[in-house]
Amino acid sequence: MAENLISDRESLLKRAALLRITTTSLASAMQSGAFRSLYRGQGIEFAGVREYLRGDDVRTIDWNVTARSAKPFVKMFNEERELQIFLIIDRSVSMQEGAKNKSRLEMATEIAALLALAAERNSSPVGAVFFSGDIEFAIQPKNSQNQTLLLLSRLDEPPATSRGTALAASINGAGKLLKKRSLVFILSDFRAGGWEDAFARLASRHDVVAARITDSIDSSLPEMGTVVIRDPESGARRLFPTMSKTFRSEWREDAAMRNKRWTDSVLRRGGIPLTVSTSEDALSALMAFFSQREIR
Repeated sequence: MAENLISDRESLLKRAALLRITTTSLASAMQSGAFRSLYRGQGIEFAGVREYLRGDDVRTIDWNVTARSAKPFVKMFNEERELQIFLIIDRSVSMQEGAKNKSRLEMATEIAALLALAAERNSSPVGAVFFSGDIEFAIQPKNSQNQTLLLLSRLDEPPATSRGTALAASINGAGKLLKKRSLVFILSDFRAGGWEDAFARLASRHDVVAARITDSIDSSLPEMGTVVIRDPESGARRLFPTMSKTFRSEWREDAAMRNKRWTDSVLRRGGIPLTVSTSEDALSALMAFFSQREIR
């Protein structure tokens, strides 16, 4: 697996060739059948011939092969199918935080790039909405290399510094852009309120994966004495006694409770929860996700 594909901040456009190579297995996993109900027929393609069997449609007989073989053969066809992918990417201030070498936004960007390139390899249309305090960018799904390059270029751009989050508005916007059933990935820390109704509406028409990007500090505080921690969205500051075992235990318990509430909320509204930590390898996390969905 390729680790830290964009952690050195080299342009995604410059690394597109390498990224395309790494997405070969991911592209295959996306076609595994876990989301087969989303595939739409786009036509038929010739797949070969076989011997005629009683009951076969005589209109499918391949007369050229039949003449050469002196026994009847029929043509076989595969239905061409495509899976439409849509990405909703949170680039708000809280996503720009991270306790170690990678921020939540860097992880979300890496996941988005891998999904976009895997979609391109599968000839699947891909579209996106980027948001922070406002919607920054939106594009309808399209199947072309230029579309992929545009998405990678926009992912390369520095995030906005406006506070707040347009998560609910972005989910609603995605619902208006999507004209047919799609596989939607929401890449966010979900540090927002009021997104649930929009999420339920989107999940009623599409398969929606709520990919929650987490960081180690969300559940485990290092022992650093009394430290000041600032809320990146509100700017509020609080003193945290990290040397206290009781405080660290309560921090872990609260994180576990919040994660359970979030997971239950996503499931109740028809979504598919996925939690990815900034310490994980993005490609490995996606491969595991699609493998688990196939087993189910």
